[in-house]
Amino acid sequence: MILLSDRHLETVTFGEKSRVGRGGMTAKLDAAWTSAEAGIPVVIASGSRPNVLVEVVRGQNVGTLFHRDAPTWVNSLRKSGAREMAVAARTASRKLQGMTSKERTQILYKIAEALEANEEAILEENEADLRAAETAGIAPALLQRLKLKAGRIAQLADGMRAIAAMTEPIGKIISRTELAEGLILDKTTSPLGVLLIIFESRPDVLPQIAALAIRSGNGLLLKGGKEAVKSNSILHKVITEALPASVGPELIGLVRTRDAISDLLQLDDVIDLVIPRGSNQLVNHIKQNTKIPVLGHADGVCHVFVDKDADLRKAKKLVVDAKIDYPAACNAMETMLVHKDLVESGGFQELCDALVAAGVVLNGSKKTAPLLNLPVAPNFHKEYGCNECTVEIVDDVGAAIAHIHEFGSAHTDTIVTENKEAAEYFLKNLDSAVVLHNASTRFSDGYRFGLGAEVGVSTSRIHARGPVGVEGLLTTRWLGRGTGQIVAKDKAIKYTHRQLPIPSSEAAPSENGV
Repeated sequence: MILLSDRHLETVTFGEKSRVGRGGMTAKLDAAWTSAEAGIPVVIASGSRPNVLVEVVRGQNVGTLFHRDAPTWVNSLRKSGAREMAVAARTASRKLQGMTSKERTQILYKIAEALEANEEAILEENEADLRAAETAGIAPALLQRLKLKAGRIAQLADGMRAIAAMTEPIGKIISRTELAEGLILDKTTSPLGVLLIIFESRPDVLPQIAALAIRSGNGLLLKGGKEAVKSNSILHKVITEALPASVGPELIGLVRTRDAISDLLQLDDVIDLVIPRGSNQLVNHIKQNTKIPVLGHADGVCHVFVDKDADLRKAKKLVVDAKIDYPAACNAMETMLVHKDLVESGGFQELCDALVAAGVVLNGSKKTAPLLNLPVAPNFHKEYGCNECTVEIVDDVGAAIAHIHEFGSAHTDTIVTENKEAAEYFLKNLDSAVVLHNASTRFSDGYRFGLGAEVGVSTSRIHARGPVGVEGLLTTRWLGRGTGQIVAKDKAIKYTHRQLPIPSSEAAPSENGV
């Protein structure tokens, strides 16, 4: 919310009346100043904005506040608004958790129907974002991520239905232990609480993450990039209007200003996990400015290693797919490693020719660049995000692993070979979140992994790793049932610590939800 005090009065100027205006702004401002000088706060905001009065009362950034002490209020109002949004999401998430499994899945089916019913309006807003982005000269890679292609809304709806059809994840009994006679302890799955997702460009992220949050019983705060503001707004509107009144639209909050991010990142007592999806700079900035756990990856420097025993016909198709299927994706190939024996056999040349024929610009190392008259790559840890990649020659599978460990990002890496021993060595010894054999790096994806969707790909080694779906948004809690036991310095307790079987009827949560 913009705040103005009497010392700003001389800086206010008036232009021509807009084509949609009705005049009277000068009179409004004069009345506002008069009230502000008397100590009465005044807010001028757009009457065409839905729920504008509620947002003003909450202190959200939706208008201009006039008061003589306005400069001293700005920080407290911003922080209060951010906290209230986070607390409201937590309260709504607890209502969601209290519903039955069937009721929660019905929410997802209803949202899927709403997305399909509003496809035309969603695509219109997305086109408006694309036109504005092109005018602003946004990078081609970001434009690709911004565009909702034909059929994408139907895919998102289908993904939401797939998530709804999954086995109920909340309240699942993982283990059952008899601590002592008559004292039983269950370890169960439980929602994390409130998630803050900060993402750039891709509006299709919003419904995917919303579906995963609802299925896992979590509250959600979303902050998209300014380039997708119209797309994100209508997607958020469609989704929240489909939520039942018993939960409320506060379950999924859309953060509309960049200023609010810094305030939200300080709320480690309310927000439980931050998931950034965007550039290296975005991820690193968030990690450096919050105490909240951060899940995600800073880079997507993915490799394909073509071994000496690779089927070249298969390898050519695979490296081309890994690079050009979606060059802007974090799981696209950025470096192709080739076994040295393929240089003499001509395989290296064939692989490079296949990439060039597909429109890929190649860069080499000081060793490989002279062989094909290529420019030298700026460095090996390079995420291009476009039809460009680095090629390098290595001695063997061990050298390929060493190269990836030194220059990769521990995201997704593939070996192409018909040698099972080499493949198993690569799979077992490479320390990346996803390691593949004879498959494109593009398979590293929540939907393709059968997760329905993903909130992101994590290269962290704590909590969740690789594509993160519903399971990655859950934690555990312990539920104990006794018959009146007391500790009393343990003198009266005979511990058994016996693992008990989980009856099939209790392995899955009951219709009571959690």
